[in-house]
Amino acid sequence: MVAIAVRAVSKVFGDGAVAVDDVDLDVAPGEFLVLLGPSGCGKSTLLRLIGGLEAPTRGEVLLDGVPAVAMAPHERNIALVVQTFALYPHLTVAQNIGFPLRAAGGSATDVAARIAEMARHLGIADLLGRRPEHLSGGQRQRVALARALVRRPALLLLDEPLSQVDAGVRADLRGEITALARRVGVTTVYVTHDQHEALSMADRVAVLRRGTLQQVGPPAQVYADPRTLFVAAFLGTPPTSLLEAAVYAVDGRVVLDLGSQEIELPPGDPRTAVLARRHTERVTVALRALRLAAGEPLQITGTVRAVQHLGHEVLAYLDAGAVPTPPQVVDAPDPGGLSAARRPDRTAYGFYPSYDLPGDPAPGGEVVVRVPAPGAVAVGARLTAGLDLGELLLFDRSGRRIGLDRIS
Repeated sequence: MVAIAVRAVSKVFGDGAVAVDDVDLDVAPGEFLVLLGPSGCGKSTLLRLIGGLEAPTRGEVLLDGVPAVAMAPHERNIALVVQTFALYPHLTVAQNIGFPLRAAGGSATDVAARIAEMARHLGIADLLGRRPEHLSGGQRQRVALARALVRRPALLLLDEPLSQVDAGVRADLRGEITALARRVGVTTVYVTHDQHEALSMADRVAVLRRGTLQQVGPPAQVYADPRTLFVAAFLGTPPTSLLEAAVYAVDGRVVLDLGSQEIELPPGDPRTAVLARRHTERVTVALRALRLAAGEPLQITGTVRAVQHLGHEVLAYLDAGAVPTPPQVVDAPDPGGLSAARRPDRTAYGFYPSYDLPGDPAPGGEVVVRVPAPGAVAVGARLTAGLDLGELLLFDRSGRRIGLDRIS
């Protein structure tokens, strides 16, 4: 096992593209860290920097205190698995798995024993005599994993290894990979754009956006307490609803005006005092899938626009009359806010929260409600969702969390 230290690392390619921008990150020996983010966010480049396969433009990557690029490849003791399997087509499964051991001059007896051990761990002992062309995608990836782990590396790097595997097999391999990595005791860095993989596999998740590190932490913490609007928007199934709200502080009360309805925060909420200083500002309310109202202090009512049946539950998409957060706020937040033309219709509080965006309006503006199966929900029906205070995520125009009180 190896400890990884990434110190102020940036990577700028020859054309000026910034792939990684001033990243600091530590990985403990034996930890399973997942680098998560959309395509082009720099996660694969960061993986290659960690492995010493790329040299940073600035900063350094240390493996057990030694700069990775200063170490010879055999000194790094790194194994890499990529999405394309990269098996030798003319060799059998056993020969593919044992290739790095034979290349290192291992004895035939030791090579055979370790091939059998890895094949048993990955459930491919009955495939040792086949060639890759006679294997399924899941079987090929198991062979690639066995070949990577057979020489007992100190660091295992996995770059989207399940992207070409069928969905059912992918779910099985997630558990097998994490269990095997922990059983072998290897420090693992895993790259994916799939939030389900990240949340189900990682000891910690590092979320990247445009080469910058947005947040690092245990999966449950990153999901429940996103530090930025990007993290809140990226994590969540179904996708997180992002709604514009106007903040109004009136007679000691703080109201978030969504356009057709309002959310009033109780005086004891720790965000109330913070929001009171933002009178008339616009913020983003991020809401993950809600539940049917059952006595919660906050509620949102809307008309069912669409229904999605998932077997164990029904998802009802409510048109709550809210204004969606413009995509440009999520992608490139503007601290100054967007210019907006107010509509003449007032709410019960006399405010003007709704406004027209220049150009085409942003899609969305709806909230999602989970209804336990076999719930009967009809399009066009009125539905009320309950909102717990802990589920109310608020972000300013720069994309930073407002009232981030639950994260140390």
